[in-house]
Amino acid sequence: MYVCILDSKGNVKFHKDLKTSPEALKQAIKPYLEGLVIAVECMFSWYWIADFCKDNNIKFILGHVLHMKAIHGGNDVVK
Repeated sequence: MYVCILDSKGNVKFHKDLKTSPEALKQAIKPYLEGLVIAVECMFSWYWIADFCKDNNIKFILGHVLHMKAIHGGNDVVK
């Protein structure tokens, strides 16, 4: 699972390929929980991340890859 965390100004704070698991996601986002919104590309395996967000009171957005700045372009951040 590829995780990219941007701040409110679009600056990259975290950009890494991780093991696909709730534990790996939890560790990656731990320093950024305040005001965090998790946006996921609409694909076949987004359901567990939606459940993870619900269980951890994190706002969740499901989006199309072409409209997601951190994903569009082959997992590079597009500025």
